[in-house]
Amino acid sequence: MRKLISSTYKEMLLLSRDLGGLVILFVMPLVLIITITLIQDSSFKTINDAKIPILFVDQDNGAISATILENLNKSDAFEIVTKQAENNFTEEAAKTAVLKGKYQLAVIIPQHLSADLDKKVNRNVAKILSEFGVDDEPKVADEVILNKEIKLYFDPAVQKSFKNAVMSNIDKMISRIESKSIYEAFQAELSEGEPNEENPLLTENNFVSFKEINPKEGQGVTLPNSTQHNVPAWTLFAIFFIVIPLSINIVKEKNQGTFVRLRTNPVSYLTVLGGKSITYLIVCLVQFLLMLAVGVYVLPMLGLHALEVGSNFFTLFVVALFSGLAAIGFGILLGTLSTTPEQSAPLGATMVVILAAIGGVWVPVFLMPNFMQIISNISPMNWGLNAFYDVLLRNGGILEILPDIGLLLLFFIITVGISVWYDKRKRAV
Repeated sequence: MRKLISSTYKEMLLLSRDLGGLVILFVMPLVLIITITLIQDSSFKTINDAKIPILFVDQDNGAISATILENLNKSDAFEIVTKQAENNFTEEAAKTAVLKGKYQLAVIIPQHLSADLDKKVNRNVAKILSEFGVDDEPKVADEVILNKEIKLYFDPAVQKSFKNAVMSNIDKMISRIESKSIYEAFQAELSEGEPNEENPLLTENNFVSFKEINPKEGQGVTLPNSTQHNVPAWTLFAIFFIVIPLSINIVKEKNQGTFVRLRTNPVSYLTVLGGKSITYLIVCLVQFLLMLAVGVYVLPMLGLHALEVGSNFFTLFVVALFSGLAAIGFGILLGTLSTTPEQSAPLGATMVVILAAIGGVWVPVFLMPNFMQIISNISPMNWGLNAFYDVLLRNGGILEILPDIGLLLLFFIITVGISVWYDKRKRAV
């Protein structure tokens, strides 16, 4: 234990002699978190609150187009646009606007849709009643009624899932309108009069319906706001940034002969690494506390969301602790494999940036393409960020974050294990 304490003390002395480096380690993340949160705040508001503007061209001006328009207006997802400079959009103008990327979707309702649907339903109902002997003479002329098409012009850049969702919703609306028309036609034929609007068959809601339920309703939101994303994300970035000074420290000790002198004493390599791990773990945890303080106290003063920690401080601290271990393991591995500071510094910086990018630090994982969401699972920063999300967004406890912190601990063990094995093998040669 005395050897471990002495090794830790030696590392702290080394760090304290580089005050400039220490300032950068602590100040840089604070500047980053404030700057990025300010920049991304409006983007996160857009993600949570934005409506997609779509064009609606009504060539029918009947009951069906009115019902579709009413349902689209009720949706929180769309903002309906029907006019351009006080004039109604034509199909050609709507098509051009969508192809130019000004709108993602244009809905074109064909002419005489409502009237022709009524004719078709009335004719079919009359035929059915005639076959059953209820009505001997069909009241509707047997004229040819062509099928109608509701045209949907999509922006080529729109994702297939968006197209399927829109087409499915409009198909449901049409089916509901057709069912209602059939009920009305039967009622008119059988009662020999106008359909009664108060008839329960016409006013009754669907027997089967869908209800969207947030499983954590009342306990938080599913999508993070800018503070809930940026504070944990850039805390992880800061924690992993210690990879650079740690790896350079190890390389310098090897090149200056300090490491050889240490090994001539009865001190194991693990004890030396233990001293470094404790020292840099303290740095990581201080970074975490500073970033947390910025999220709780500074960001609200800038008009941003405050980070609500509540009773989750201990769980967040555990996530930071295991994230720090993962970062230290990675720094030790880079320092052990590198032979010069010129190798370890650029390699460490590049790897941290790549892991941050694919781990969801810059752009949240849920906004990435599907294949990048799969790739993001290999980044230890993604494991840490998921654990932070579990705590901040889903009020998760230790059990909920156990898989992610388990991965972080495994990453630390594997990287340190490889470092010890590589160092031993190199000395044997």
